[in-house]
Amino acid sequence: MAHSEQNRTLDREVNDYPGILQKFQVSFFAMCRLVSFPWTFLEKDLERNKSSDLIFDILKQTCLHPLCQKFPPSVRFRRLFLSELIKQQEAAGCDPLDELYDALAVVVGAEEKSECYKSYLLPSGDAVSLLENIALISEGTTGLVTWEAALYLAEWALDHQQTFTGRTILELGSGVGLTGITICRSCSPNRFVFSDCHPSVLQKLQNNVELNSLTKRETPEVSVEELDWRAVTQEKIEQIGADVVIAADVVYDPDVVETLVELLSKILKCSSHTVLPEVLICSTIRNQTTYSGFKQQLETSGIRHRVITEPISHVFPYNRDSDIELIQLYT
Repeated sequence: MAHSEQNRTLDREVNDYPGILQKFQVSFFAMCRLVSFPWTFLEKDLERNKSSDLIFDILKQTCLHPLCQKFPPSVRFRRLFLSELIKQQEAAGCDPLDELYDALAVVVGAEEKSECYKSYLLPSGDAVSLLENIALISEGTTGLVTWEAALYLAEWALDHQQTFTGRTILELGSGVGLTGITICRSCSPNRFVFSDCHPSVLQKLQNNVELNSLTKRETPEVSVEELDWRAVTQEKIEQIGADVVIAADVVYDPDVVETLVELLSKILKCSSHTVLPEVLICSTIRNQTTYSGFKQQLETSGIRHRVITEPISHVFPYNRDSDIELIQLYT
């Protein structure tokens, strides 16, 4: 019975060959931690077949893929990834694969830069490619990398495209642009306003918007704007005229919570709309005190909220053990 179950498990894995290749590809381009890759399947395949065919297929979907030639992950990441493939191949006693060593030769000794590309594959087969900083905190800001709440909100948007279709969207604290670019590429908004206040973030954001060819399209109409939460006026908010306002990972610093709540209050009192804009805030809860303080200040300002709890489709690779919450605000 145990042997029969083992065979069934093996058959399932063999039949999921395309799914395994996809997981390698998705994880590679998003530069996920190497321990999250499906190495066990590769080990079993090498033991079973004594062939480098799977490794070559993985190579074609990662380092040899046209997307990698155009928007390559970091040098160090590619070097570690290729070294692990070589380690697996040599441990199984397979014949050497010239293409594998050629790919390694490209990155050995190559200069490591402070920036690299990460690409997030969409269900349509397209990719959102972003130039991000390798360091999580650089130039005095955390806005130069993609954070988990942005990925979660992008997944929610893909599941609820009707929320954005044909509408004007304002994104607060857009960072490097993952959520907004995903919405522009997949949800057919009429207009999308990316915003941030840090000069380096705004420059990186503009570059990524152009990188994904959003400025070459007639629709949606796209703009990248500096928006200082402390100085933004009611007139400016009404000028934007957003139907939907979104933000991801903006509730992390107690020093900015009060300013954020004041801005959200202005948005929800916008007199240019007969129907108030839909406001969605997605947060990774790293400090419960800070997050609870944000909700308390919302309540004090007369802003109510509801937690959106329905499950979402898993599109992007990230740590799903993180405590992420999406709320909708209303008065």
